[in-house]
Amino acid sequence: MIEVPTKMFNRELSWIEFNARVLDEALRPEVPILERLRFLTIVSSNFDEFFMVRVASLKEQCLRAPESCDSTGLSAREQLDRLSSRVHELVDVQFRCLREEILPGLEREGLVYVSPSKFTPSQLRYLDAYFMSEVFPLLTPLRTNGEKAFPSIGNLRLHAAFLLRSSISMPTGPLAEFLETAGILSAPAALEGEGSKPPLAVVQIPASIPRVVWLPDEGGKRWFTLLDDVVRSFGQRLFPGFTIEESLLFKVARDADRAVDEERDDDFIAAIQEVLASRQSSVPVRLLCTGESPTILETLKESMGLGEEDVYHVPGPIDLPTLIELANVEGFDRLRNPPWRSFWPVDLPSDAPLWDELKRTDVLLHVPYQSYEPVLRFLNDAADDPSVLAVKMTLYRTSGDSPIIRALERAARQGKHVTVFVELKARFDEERNISWVHRLEKAGIIVVYGIARLKVHAKVLLVVRRETEGIRRYVHLSTGNYNDRTARFYVDMSLFTTNEEIANDATVFFNMISGYSAIMNTKRLVMAPIDMKPRLLAMIEREIDRSTPESPGRIMAKMNSLADEEIIAALYRASAAGVKVLLNVRGVCMLVPGVGGLSENITVVSVIDRFLEHTRVFCFENSGANEVWLSSADWMSRNLDRRVELMFPILQESIRRTVRDVLQLYFTDNVKSHYLQRDGSWLRRERVDGERSVRIQEVLYETERKRTELFEKEPQREFNVRRN
Repeated sequence: MIEVPTKMFNRELSWIEFNARVLDEALRPEVPILERLRFLTIVSSNFDEFFMVRVASLKEQCLRAPESCDSTGLSAREQLDRLSSRVHELVDVQFRCLREEILPGLEREGLVYVSPSKFTPSQLRYLDAYFMSEVFPLLTPLRTNGEKAFPSIGNLRLHAAFLLRSSISMPTGPLAEFLETAGILSAPAALEGEGSKPPLAVVQIPASIPRVVWLPDEGGKRWFTLLDDVVRSFGQRLFPGFTIEESLLFKVARDADRAVDEERDDDFIAAIQEVLASRQSSVPVRLLCTGESPTILETLKESMGLGEEDVYHVPGPIDLPTLIELANVEGFDRLRNPPWRSFWPVDLPSDAPLWDELKRTDVLLHVPYQSYEPVLRFLNDAADDPSVLAVKMTLYRTSGDSPIIRALERAARQGKHVTVFVELKARFDEERNISWVHRLEKAGIIVVYGIARLKVHAKVLLVVRRETEGIRRYVHLSTGNYNDRTARFYVDMSLFTTNEEIANDATVFFNMISGYSAIMNTKRLVMAPIDMKPRLLAMIEREIDRSTPESPGRIMAKMNSLADEEIIAALYRASAAGVKVLLNVRGVCMLVPGVGGLSENITVVSVIDRFLEHTRVFCFENSGANEVWLSSADWMSRNLDRRVELMFPILQESIRRTVRDVLQLYFTDNVKSHYLQRDGSWLRRERVDGERSVRIQEVLYETERKRTELFEKEPQREFNVRRN
């Protein structure tokens, strides 16, 4: 067992700093303004999920084991305190950017947000009619009656709270007593709430109505307000006989860290659905609000058991993820990044089935620079080709109206043997995946949807085809999900191959995850949690053993997160042995670089740009006999120890060289890269005088564009062969 180091960054704090880097893109004036808004919404979405899962887990740990510490020596309470302090800082920066830069900048460009205090008389008339016809019928004001809980407040649902005061003059004397006894009129105390407290009402903002409310165009500009502004402005209509004294908009994040009952065999889907239902009423962990009402805020805090550190009071507008509609508004393309199209790979035929080309050579697909269409074509060809006998694949996350699902259904209806492993425990995609299970089963597809205590995160597609020479298997392996929508902005690599050893391993893999097959050895594919971590550790050790001062070893790796302590310890040992370690880590990185005697030979870079970096690539120098691997797994304990993952080798030399060259380029970026410092801060790399600008995503896009243009200008010639 490798000794675990004590010199590491805290995982949660490292994740927060990743969001600081995302936020930094929103602060960059050279980034188009609607793209800056998009980065702000990403930060908010990330924080929502972070509080529901990671912060909820830490709060539970505070109650269950308050004295326990993580590997960096921090207790759960200390982590929560540090997280709260840093997230408050970032949220302040985020909303200051929104209010002082983004909204004024949009206004200058003719896209104008109108707050309630600035509604013109004509806008008020328009919104009054809109409220009564479109909004009022959907609203249900709930009186709290001073209760200590708000069970109707759903997770991440936007709400408006109103502090009310009666505007009815109460009769006195014998008439009042008679009316009250008859039940015609409530007593004054009842109208005002329990005791002397004024009543408090809560209204959920309907999620079925678009958040952005467009106002009539005027003066060549587009004007908009928000649905919550409309509800607050016309909320008086909900409370006849009362006046609104104060109001507050708020959103609550609740604990979503509850795991499904892995021992339940009777109805696993029902167990998942119970977990989903529990998220709407689980323990609150964060309150985000805007408005001036100390009374309402204090009531909410008390009723939800939240402390001051759990409250994020911002100038608004809150619930930024729903403003993505604004970032996608038509007619303002000049405020977005210039479009980058995805190119069909020049290595593949664009108007014929892929079988012949894939028999001849392996093919690398690099999205979104290259189109995701070859994957869809591959699956559609499999569905329609009468020579195809079987299709097997894994699904972790896929799109809402997935063409992949449609192809699988068609394949099954045309008599193919189709098996799909749908991972129901993919967090926050459980409901969608359950719907896919029902739909696939209805089409006659064999669906497997659970391995106890493990998530199947591997991305693999196997097509079995009968050909003249016999049965041939075609395999597609990927670093990213089978999701045609995210493939437009997630950077991933995948491999098409007919390599017999890989095909055998893929067959064995599906047998292991779909039936009662014992764990079997594979020749080329490396599987977690069986042997991926031991193989990675062995390759790092091999690099150490073969490294010399004259010819130092070299490890290059790209991933989303680095948090496995054994892997980190091995990398420290490699650095101490003189191995050069170059790491491209988008998100969490617990490894500390640049420490003398520990990690002085380790460099960690992170790239944040218009596409989300999602590829997992691992390169080992191996004394000149380079090994290049792609994988579905990050170097995290959850991936290596608690998930079913695949790591697959690049065996074809031309592709291996391409992947290695691409990875090397990431360490030359001087426009969108940040370098991790030994104190945990990230330093954006700036160009020095005379240095050529290198923006890796732009370089990769331009390379693919020029390659395509050259091919279209001078396509490969074919010999005209005469046959009888």
